Parts: sequence; C-alpha cells; structure tokens
Amino acid sequence: MSKVIDKLAWLHIENKKLLAVRSHDKTLFYIPGGKRELGESDEQALTREIKEEISVDIYQNSIKYAERFSAQADSKNEGIIVKLTCYYADHEGELKPDSEIAELRFLTSTDKELCSLATLKVIDWLYKRDLIE
Repeated sequence: MSKVIDKLAWLHIENKKLLAVRSHDKTLFYIPGGKRELGESDEQALTREIKEEISVDIYQNSIKYAERFSAQADSKNEGIIVKLTCYYADHEGELKPDSEIAELRFLTSTDKELCSLATLKVIDWLYKRDLIE
C-alpha cells in the first residue's frame, strides 16, 4: 500500500507564467503551499503556508478550488505519493522567499526540467487550458 503526502498548493499565475518555489538544498521547483496542521481547514492551512513560505497574505474569501493532482513524491521511496489540492486566490504583499524557501520563479511549459513530478502535472494541466505559456 502506498503512502500519501497530502498537500495544499496555491496556483498563482502572472503573465501566463506559474509561480513556483525551490527549498534550500533542493534543486527542483514546486507549487507553493504545504500540509494542514491539526484542525485546520484547507483555506486556513493554505493561507498560513503561503505567508510562511513567500510572505504574502491570501484573501480567504477569494480562494477557489482548481484541481487535485497526484504523483510520485520526489526524493522519496517508490510508492510514496504526493497529492496536491490546488487553489487559486488573490493576495496582497510582495512575493519574496521566506522560511525554507530559497528561490521564487515564474515557470512556463518549457521549464519542465526544473520541476517536481507533481508540478509537471500542474503545468501540463494549466498549459492545456491556455492559462500558462
């Protein structure tokens, strides 16, 4: 039986490019977000994680479900799956790396070699809907 890492992710698109982040000591980029803490709703967890990772405030009343994706978790044993529940949301503040985040980057469908497996699925989905280049 496979283990599932359940994460929330924020799909932030500017100029047809998707915001992605890279953690310290990692090479691949992923969609910003993270895991729920005990008792948190998706909205609460997403808001907290985005504030911790990239220093912006998400407007909770603007959060809208996008899609769910699953893929083999990068740098984990075979069969460990990451499940991303993705949301769109408006925000305020300047995007900047914080906490464990070393770098922010806006990606297109031509940046696949930089991405985690789950991020690749998100990029393909967004590209097919003409939301990113």
